[in-house]
Amino acid sequence: MDDRPEPGKVETVAPGVRRILAPNPSPMTFWGTNSYIVGDDPVAVVDPGPDDASHLQALLDAIGGARVAAILVTHAHRDHTALVPALAAATGGEILAFGPPETGRSPVMDRLAASGSVGGGEGVDAGFDPDRRLADGEAVWICGISIEAVHTPGHFPGHLSFAAGEVLFSGDHVMAWSTTLISPPDGDVAAFLRSCEKLAGRSERRYLPGHGPPVRAPFERIAWLVAHRREREAQILAALARSPGTAEDFAACIYADLEPHLLPAATRNVLAHLIDLSTRKVVVAAGEIAPDTLFRRT
Repeated sequence: MDDRPEPGKVETVAPGVRRILAPNPSPMTFWGTNSYIVGDDPVAVVDPGPDDASHLQALLDAIGGARVAAILVTHAHRDHTALVPALAAATGGEILAFGPPETGRSPVMDRLAASGSVGGGEGVDAGFDPDRRLADGEAVWICGISIEAVHTPGHFPGHLSFAAGEVLFSGDHVMAWSTTLISPPDGDVAAFLRSCEKLAGRSERRYLPGHGPPVRAPFERIAWLVAHRREREAQILAALARSPGTAEDFAACIYADLEPHLLPAATRNVLAHLIDLSTRKVVVAAGEIAPDTLFRRT
């Protein structure tokens, strides 16, 4: 794993790309949120990050007198978006993203969101609404660089990755330090696996994620992430073969060595798998789906 960068320090991480780390480390953000500046003048800023005055100043110092043509947002979690209004106000940059937080949900997740039974919504920037919505495959030109929006739902329904030459800004979809949290109704296992397949068919050779160091062997990492999700599903089905149970039951069993404060996040991941298995009619829920709902094999 690369050495931890210093928050606020400008580092060149790819040709025409500078990274500035925000000072918001946590179990979910690792060292903090990576903000990227693409181009020289004009520039694009990818994921401004948390609402932190020192991070805003670091971004503005790095931008200098350049025009900010676009503020590109991978997804509407506050650790990526909270600084967007202040940066837009300071620079006049146009805010571009897939859409408001609920945009891109599957019909299944829409129904679960409407019912409110599954909970979720951790860290969502509920008021986020971009100036302009980017469609899958739509390109933005910045300083002679084509930046393509690639819709990669799974961690979040409107999650975009951004492709620029051989570089892919992978947000929270593919990271080197950890798997991504999949928490329904925003997280969707089936969508995550489809997005992995989509990225595996592309040509970018270096991923710059929202947290942690660059992903230098992305195809190997994607294959591992898919295998990991398949293994997790097999563990859940093995537990179900022994007896019915809830997402909380299975998380406590499967993640037996996990630190207690991380178990709620693990439960969200297990619930996401159970929803996927239920949609595929591999398991049956005893009533409305929720973290404490009893599931059994069909």
